Amino acid sequence: MSLRQLLLRLPCYLGASGPRRGPLDTISSVVSWRGQSSRSPAHWNQVVSEAEKIVGYPTSFMSLRCLLSDELSNIAMQVRKLVGTQHPLLTTARGLVHDSQNNLQLRGLVVLLISKAAGPSSVNASCQSYDMASGIYSCQRSLAEITELIHTALLVHRGIVNLDELQSSDGPLKDMQFGNKIAILSGDFLLANACNGLALLQNTKVVELLASALMDLVQGVYHENSTSAKENHITDDIGILTWKKQTFLSHGALLAKSCQAAMELAKHDAEVQDMAFQYGKHMAMSHKINSDLQPFIKEKTSDSLTFNLNSAPVVLHQEFLGRDLWIKQIREAQQKGRLDYAKVWVSLNGVQRLPGILRSLPGPQNPPQHSSPGSHYYCVRASTQVEVHLPCLFN
Repeated sequence: MSLRQLLLRLPCYLGASGPRRGPLDTISSVVSWRGQSSRSPAHWNQVVSEAEKIVGYPTSFMSLRCLLSDELSNIAMQVRKLVGTQHPLLTTARGLVHDSQNNLQLRGLVVLLISKAAGPSSVNASCQSYDMASGIYSCQRSLAEITELIHTALLVHRGIVNLDELQSSDGPLKDMQFGNKIAILSGDFLLANACNGLALLQNTKVVELLASALMDLVQGVYHENSTSAKENHITDDIGILTWKKQTFLSHGALLAKSCQAAMELAKHDAEVQDMAFQYGKHMAMSHKINSDLQPFIKEKTSDSLTFNLNSAPVVLHQEFLGRDLWIKQIREAQQKGRLDYAKVWVSLNGVQRLPGILRSLPGPQNPPQHSSPGSHYYCVRASTQVEVHLPCLFN
């Protein structure tokens, strides 16, 4: 069955009940990316385990060949010197070694799952079937590893500390300088391995796709870093369209273009490649929306709660209120003293109702009359319905 046929039937799998679980049941569970807070960590680990059995490849081994290399072992020895400091690279390193929530390797896992779902194209079926294992080409497995290497390199590079903003509580300057050097070196090493792997695939279009994804990531992260911590950006007139463009660059480009590249390696046509691209794009966008909602739906908040003024609910709230009322609301909060953004926004009524509202929306078992099972409606439901209904929650 082709990827097109599988995606057309995806709503049926998403709404299916009963004991039967097929590959797409697992795909639909994995792509939720822990999107339902009612799911326990044990359930999530089980879903990932089932997905790994389907693709026949434990994702914990995805970048093992690179991580066990002599070069990275030498870098690891240097990272040990950071123990006892507050450099973010230590937290990143711990997460790579002990990923208790199975979140780090999901991009590669999704690439493998969509490769498995698509299978070989009619053009490529007879020539390279010998190169397949568990329904996935070896080059697609290599692509999944490359995707994870790029993502890991980005995580490492994002841990570089801005020395101009250091405070005395952050520790000695020399520790942060040394940590930055190691972060740059290790991130560049991972990117170099990813580039080498891309060259070995011997497919110029795949190289172009992943290179453009890396460019998008850098551009998106640069924009985030230039606005996230600046007080004068709280009254910027940012609409949801701008948010979507920026989120695609920083969060969606890598997964979307990796899914498209997986279809290119299997010689699927342009239509199937575009469907895979859209699938990865909207899945990443849905994950980002879910992540943005977490500070609003937590029962208790604390001083350590991470709050982002560029998150989807805030952008939608600003767009719904209008620029003048938005600025007035911010100024009033500032006049009361130190502005606690978390308390300001968590106090807004209605955000906690969002999961219930989303569940009550037309779903795969009750689609709009004008939407066919394979329409664009199903692909973007998770992201667009949040965009449509969130403004009402701030009324």
